[in-house]
Amino acid sequence: MAGVVPPGTTMHKEDPKPTKEEKVDFFNLPCPIPYEEIHREAFMSLKPDLFEGLRFDLTRGLNPKFALSHSVYMGPTTIPSQSAETIKIPTAQYEFGANFMDPKLMLVGRVLTDGRLTARLKCDLIENLSLKANAQLTNEPHMSHGIAYFDYKGKDYRAQFQLGNGALFGANYIQSVTPNLSLGGEVFWAGQHRKSGIGYAARYNTDKMVATGQVASTGMVALSYVQKVSEKVSLASDFMYNYMSKDVTTSVGYDYILRQCRLRGKIDSNGCTSAFLEERLQMGLNFILSAEIDHKKKDYKFGFGLTVGE
Repeated sequence: MAGVVPPGTTMHKEDPKPTKEEKVDFFNLPCPIPYEEIHREAFMSLKPDLFEGLRFDLTRGLNPKFALSHSVYMGPTTIPSQSAETIKIPTAQYEFGANFMDPKLMLVGRVLTDGRLTARLKCDLIENLSLKANAQLTNEPHMSHGIAYFDYKGKDYRAQFQLGNGALFGANYIQSVTPNLSLGGEVFWAGQHRKSGIGYAARYNTDKMVATGQVASTGMVALSYVQKVSEKVSLASDFMYNYMSKDVTTSVGYDYILRQCRLRGKIDSNGCTSAFLEERLQMGLNFILSAEIDHKKKDYKFGFGLTVGE
Protein backbone atom coordinates (compact mmCIF):
# COMPACT_ATOMS: atom_id res chain seq x y z
CA MET A 1 0.00 0.00 0.00
CA ALA A 2 2.98 2.25 0.21
CA GLY A 3 2.77 2.94 -3.52
CA VAL A 4 -0.94 3.95 -3.41
CA VAL A 5 -1.63 7.69 -3.58
CA PRO A 6 -4.51 8.83 -1.36
CA PRO A 7 -7.43 10.37 -3.26
CA GLY A 8 -7.45 14.13 -3.50
CA THR A 9 -3.71 14.40 -3.52
CA THR A 10 -1.46 15.02 -6.50
CA MET A 11 2.14 14.20 -7.04
CA HIS A 12 4.35 17.26 -7.64
CA LYS A 13 7.44 16.87 -9.74
CA GLU A 14 10.44 18.57 -8.40
CA ASP A 15 11.46 21.61 -10.45
CA PRO A 16 14.69 21.01 -12.30
CA LYS A 17 17.59 22.90 -10.91
CA PRO A 18 18.55 25.89 -13.03
CA THR A 19 21.61 25.28 -15.11
CA LYS A 20 24.58 27.28 -14.09
CA GLU A 21 26.10 29.57 -16.67
CA GLU A 22 29.51 28.52 -17.80
CA LYS A 23 32.18 30.72 -16.33
CA VAL A 24 34.55 32.39 -18.71
CA ASP A 25 38.17 31.45 -18.24
CA PHE A 26 39.90 34.75 -18.97
CA PHE A 27 43.28 33.04 -18.74
CA ASN A 28 42.42 30.69 -21.63
CA LEU A 29 40.94 32.93 -24.34
CA PRO A 30 41.32 32.12 -28.05
CA CYS A 31 43.85 33.92 -30.21
CA PRO A 32 42.14 36.55 -32.44
CA ILE A 33 42.65 36.88 -36.17
CA PRO A 34 45.17 39.48 -37.41
CA TYR A 35 44.15 43.13 -37.08
CA GLU A 36 44.21 43.77 -40.83
CA GLU A 37 41.85 40.80 -41.42
CA ILE A 38 39.01 41.71 -39.06
CA HIS A 39 36.68 42.27 -42.08
CA ARG A 40 37.80 39.01 -43.71
CA GLU A 41 34.40 37.31 -44.05
CA ALA A 42 32.67 40.42 -45.40
CA PHE A 43 35.59 41.11 -47.76
CA MET A 44 35.43 37.60 -49.22
CA SER A 45 31.69 37.86 -49.86
CA LEU A 46 31.42 41.48 -51.05
CA LYS A 47 34.73 42.08 -52.84
CA PRO A 48 35.58 39.23 -55.23
CA ASP A 49 38.30 39.70 -57.85
CA LEU A 50 36.09 41.26 -60.55
CA PHE A 51 37.58 41.81 -64.00
CA GLU A 52 36.56 42.71 -67.55
CA GLY A 53 37.61 40.85 -70.67
CA LEU A 54 39.45 37.53 -70.95
CA ARG A 55 41.72 36.01 -68.32
CA PHE A 56 43.68 32.76 -68.45
CA ASP A 57 45.81 31.47 -65.56
CA LEU A 58 48.03 28.40 -65.68
CA THR A 59 50.00 27.03 -62.73
CA ARG A 60 52.35 24.11 -63.20
CA GLY A 61 54.11 22.44 -60.30
CA LEU A 62 57.66 21.28 -60.99
CA ASN A 63 58.00 19.59 -57.60
CA PRO A 64 56.10 19.66 -54.29
CA LYS A 65 57.70 23.00 -53.34
CA PHE A 66 58.26 24.88 -56.60
CA ALA A 67 55.77 25.95 -59.26
CA LEU A 68 55.63 28.27 -62.27
CA SER A 69 52.63 30.34 -63.31
CA HIS A 70 51.54 32.03 -66.54
CA SER A 71 48.73 34.59 -66.79
CA VAL A 72 47.26 36.25 -69.85
CA TYR A 73 44.79 39.13 -69.67
CA MET A 74 43.03 40.89 -72.55
CA GLY A 75 40.45 43.55 -71.94
CA PRO A 76 39.74 47.27 -71.67
CA THR A 77 41.30 49.53 -69.04
CA THR A 78 39.43 52.52 -67.63
CA ILE A 79 41.37 55.78 -67.71
CA PRO A 80 40.58 58.86 -65.58
CA SER A 81 38.39 61.47 -67.21
CA GLN A 82 36.89 64.81 -66.21
CA SER A 83 33.62 63.99 -67.96
CA ALA A 84 30.91 61.69 -66.65
CA GLU A 85 31.44 59.34 -69.59
CA THR A 86 33.65 56.31 -68.97
CA ILE A 87 36.67 56.11 -71.28
CA LYS A 88 38.27 52.71 -71.93
CA ILE A 89 41.27 51.65 -73.99
CA PRO A 90 42.04 48.07 -75.06
CA THR A 91 45.01 46.47 -73.31
CA ALA A 92 46.71 43.10 -73.12
CA GLN A 93 49.41 41.83 -70.81
CA TYR A 94 51.29 38.67 -69.92
CA GLU A 95 52.54 37.80 -66.44
CA PHE A 96 55.14 35.20 -65.52
CA GLY A 97 55.48 34.01 -61.95
CA ALA A 98 57.45 31.64 -59.76
CA ASN A 99 56.28 30.24 -56.40
CA PHE A 100 58.26 28.50 -53.68
CA MET A 101 56.18 26.97 -50.87
CA ASP A 102 57.63 25.50 -47.71
CA PRO A 103 56.06 25.06 -44.26
CA LYS A 104 58.28 27.86 -42.91
CA LEU A 105 59.05 29.87 -46.05
CA MET A 106 57.00 31.24 -48.95
CA LEU A 107 58.44 33.15 -51.91
CA VAL A 108 56.27 34.55 -54.73
CA GLY A 109 57.54 36.56 -57.68
CA ARG A 110 55.75 38.10 -60.66
CA VAL A 111 56.98 40.02 -63.71
CA LEU A 112 54.70 41.72 -66.25
CA THR A 113 55.24 42.81 -69.84
CA ASP A 114 54.94 46.48 -68.84
CA GLY A 115 58.10 46.15 -66.73
CA ARG A 116 56.56 45.81 -63.28
CA LEU A 117 58.17 43.34 -60.89
CA THR A 118 56.42 42.27 -57.68
CA ALA A 119 57.65 40.01 -54.90
CA ARG A 120 56.19 38.61 -51.68
CA LEU A 121 57.90 36.87 -48.80
CA LYS A 122 56.60 35.07 -45.71
CA CYS A 123 59.03 33.49 -43.30
CA ASP A 124 58.60 32.00 -39.82
CA LEU A 125 61.57 33.35 -37.86
CA ILE A 126 60.72 31.56 -34.61
CA GLU A 127 57.66 29.71 -33.33
CA ASN A 128 55.48 32.80 -32.75
CA LEU A 129 57.29 35.45 -34.82
CA SER A 130 56.99 35.73 -38.60
CA LEU A 131 58.18 38.15 -41.26
CA LYS A 132 56.12 39.23 -44.27
CA ALA A 133 57.35 41.55 -47.01
CA ASN A 134 55.89 43.01 -50.21
CA ALA A 135 57.80 44.91 -52.87
CA GLN A 136 57.14 46.38 -56.31
CA LEU A 137 59.60 47.79 -58.84
CA THR A 138 58.38 49.86 -61.82
CA ASN A 139 59.79 52.08 -64.54
CA GLU A 140 57.60 54.98 -63.39
CA PRO A 141 59.32 57.39 -61.00
CA HIS A 142 58.26 57.33 -57.33
CA MET A 143 56.01 54.30 -57.92
CA SER A 144 58.34 51.60 -56.58
CA HIS A 145 57.72 50.67 -52.97
CA GLY A 146 58.41 48.07 -50.34
CA ILE A 147 57.07 47.24 -46.89
CA ALA A 148 57.89 44.66 -44.24
CA TYR A 149 55.65 43.29 -41.46
CA PHE A 150 56.78 41.61 -38.25
CA ASP A 151 53.91 39.58 -36.77
CA TYR A 152 53.92 38.17 -33.26
CA LYS A 153 51.23 35.68 -32.23
CA GLY A 154 50.57 35.39 -28.50
CA LYS A 155 48.24 33.09 -26.62
CA ASP A 156 45.26 35.46 -26.76
CA TYR A 157 46.62 38.44 -28.71
CA ARG A 158 48.48 39.46 -31.87
CA ALA A 159 50.89 42.33 -32.46
CA GLN A 160 52.36 43.67 -35.69
CA PHE A 161 55.06 46.22 -36.56
CA GLN A 162 55.32 47.72 -40.07
CA LEU A 163 58.30 49.34 -41.75
CA GLY A 164 58.19 50.73 -45.29
CA ASN A 165 59.96 53.06 -47.66
CA GLY A 166 59.17 56.75 -47.43
CA ALA A 167 59.77 56.63 -43.66
CA LEU A 168 56.58 54.65 -43.07
CA PHE A 169 56.17 53.20 -39.59
CA GLY A 170 53.13 51.46 -38.18
CA ALA A 171 52.01 49.14 -35.42
CA ASN A 172 48.78 47.40 -34.42
CA TYR A 173 47.60 45.20 -31.58
CA ILE A 174 44.47 43.09 -31.09
CA GLN A 175 43.42 41.32 -27.89
CA SER A 176 40.67 38.82 -27.06
CA VAL A 177 38.66 40.13 -24.10
CA THR A 178 36.00 37.38 -24.15
CA PRO A 179 35.69 34.13 -26.13
CA ASN A 180 33.72 36.05 -28.80
CA LEU A 181 34.91 39.65 -28.55
CA SER A 182 38.28 41.10 -29.51
CA LEU A 183 39.43 44.74 -29.40
CA GLY A 184 42.41 46.36 -31.07
CA GLY A 185 44.12 49.55 -32.14
CA GLU A 186 46.69 50.84 -34.62
CA VAL A 187 49.03 53.79 -35.16
CA PHE A 188 51.08 54.87 -38.17
CA TRP A 189 53.48 57.61 -39.25
CA ALA A 190 54.28 58.45 -42.89
CA GLY A 191 57.39 60.60 -42.66
CA GLN A 192 57.58 61.41 -46.37
CA HIS A 193 54.09 62.95 -46.37
CA ARG A 194 54.22 64.16 -42.75
CA LYS A 195 51.00 62.35 -41.87
CA SER A 196 50.08 60.28 -38.84
CA GLY A 197 46.99 58.46 -37.69
CA ILE A 198 45.42 56.27 -35.05
CA GLY A 199 42.59 53.79 -35.27
CA TYR A 200 40.48 51.41 -33.21
CA ALA A 201 38.63 48.22 -34.09
CA ALA A 202 36.24 45.70 -32.54
CA ARG A 203 35.14 42.26 -33.72
CA TYR A 204 32.41 40.01 -32.34
CA ASN A 205 31.95 36.55 -33.80
CA THR A 206 29.93 33.41 -33.05
CA ASP A 207 29.24 30.24 -35.01
CA LYS A 208 26.43 32.03 -36.90
CA MET A 209 27.56 35.65 -37.34
CA VAL A 210 30.48 38.05 -37.48
CA ALA A 211 30.17 41.78 -36.69
CA THR A 212 33.06 44.23 -36.99
CA GLY A 213 33.60 47.96 -36.54
CA GLN A 214 36.59 50.15 -37.29
CA VAL A 215 37.26 53.88 -36.95
CA ALA A 216 40.40 55.91 -37.73
CA SER A 217 41.54 59.50 -37.35
CA THR A 218 41.92 59.69 -41.14
CA GLY A 219 38.13 59.99 -41.31
CA MET A 220 37.31 56.37 -42.09
CA VAL A 221 34.44 54.53 -40.40
CA ALA A 222 33.85 50.92 -41.50
CA LEU A 223 31.17 48.54 -40.27
CA SER A 224 30.44 45.03 -41.55
CA TYR A 225 28.11 42.17 -40.66
CA VAL A 226 28.00 38.59 -41.96
CA GLN A 227 25.18 36.17 -41.13
CA LYS A 228 25.82 32.49 -41.77
CA VAL A 229 22.42 31.17 -42.84
CA SER A 230 23.76 27.65 -43.30
CA GLU A 231 27.01 25.86 -44.02
CA LYS A 232 26.76 26.92 -47.66
CA VAL A 233 24.95 30.27 -47.59
CA SER A 234 26.10 33.56 -46.05
CA LEU A 235 24.60 37.05 -46.22
CA ALA A 236 26.86 40.07 -45.80
CA SER A 237 26.58 43.84 -45.55
CA ASP A 238 28.99 46.71 -44.99
CA PHE A 239 28.90 50.45 -44.35
CA MET A 240 31.73 52.84 -45.28
CA TYR A 241 31.76 56.49 -44.22
CA ASN A 242 34.42 59.17 -44.46
CA TYR A 243 33.62 62.10 -42.21
CA MET A 244 36.29 64.21 -43.94
CA SER A 245 34.87 63.97 -47.47
CA LYS A 246 31.32 63.02 -46.34
CA ASP A 247 31.30 60.04 -48.72
CA VAL A 248 28.95 57.23 -47.72
CA THR A 249 28.65 53.78 -49.29
CA THR A 250 26.74 50.74 -48.13
CA SER A 251 26.30 47.36 -49.79
CA VAL A 252 24.57 44.02 -49.26
CA GLY A 253 25.50 40.70 -50.81
CA TYR A 254 25.44 36.93 -50.66
CA ASP A 255 27.89 34.05 -50.82
CA TYR A 256 26.50 30.69 -51.99
CA ILE A 257 28.79 27.64 -52.07
CA LEU A 258 27.48 24.70 -54.10
CA ARG A 259 29.04 21.30 -54.65
CA GLN A 260 30.87 22.32 -57.83
CA CYS A 261 30.78 26.13 -57.79
CA ARG A 262 30.74 29.28 -55.68
CA LEU A 263 28.47 32.24 -56.47
CA ARG A 264 28.89 35.70 -54.97
CA GLY A 265 26.97 38.90 -55.65
CA LYS A 266 26.23 42.31 -54.22
CA ILE A 267 24.48 45.64 -54.78
CA ASP A 268 25.57 48.94 -53.28
CA SER A 269 24.07 52.35 -52.63
CA ASN A 270 25.74 53.81 -55.75
CA GLY A 271 23.60 51.62 -57.98
CA CYS A 272 26.40 49.19 -58.79
CA THR A 273 25.49 45.51 -59.07
CA SER A 274 27.99 42.68 -59.47
CA ALA A 275 28.17 38.90 -59.59
CA PHE A 276 31.09 36.47 -59.60
CA LEU A 277 30.88 32.75 -60.42
CA GLU A 278 33.64 30.16 -59.95
CA GLU A 279 32.79 26.69 -61.25
CA ARG A 280 35.01 23.63 -60.93
CA LEU A 281 34.75 21.75 -64.20
CA GLN A 282 37.13 19.05 -63.02
CA MET A 283 40.09 18.68 -60.72
CA GLY A 284 42.53 21.50 -61.51
CA LEU A 285 40.23 23.26 -64.03
CA ASN A 286 37.99 26.17 -63.01
CA PHE A 287 35.71 28.37 -65.12
CA ILE A 288 35.16 31.99 -64.03
CA LEU A 289 32.41 34.47 -64.92
CA SER A 290 32.48 38.10 -63.76
CA ALA A 291 29.84 40.78 -64.31
CA GLU A 292 29.41 44.32 -63.01
CA ILE A 293 26.81 46.97 -63.89
CA ASP A 294 27.13 50.57 -62.75
CA HIS A 295 23.77 52.15 -63.51
CA LYS A 296 24.85 55.61 -62.37
CA LYS A 297 27.91 55.81 -64.66
CA LYS A 298 26.37 53.58 -67.34
CA ASP A 299 29.40 51.35 -67.16
CA TYR A 300 28.92 47.67 -67.97
CA LYS A 301 31.67 45.08 -67.47
CA PHE A 302 31.73 41.39 -68.32
CA GLY A 303 34.60 38.93 -68.11
CA PHE A 304 35.27 35.22 -68.35
CA GLY A 305 38.32 33.12 -67.73
CA LEU A 306 39.90 29.75 -67.08
CA THR A 307 42.18 28.69 -64.26
CA VAL A 308 44.29 25.59 -64.82
CA GLY A 309 46.21 24.06 -61.93
CA GLU A 310 45.89 24.48 -58.19
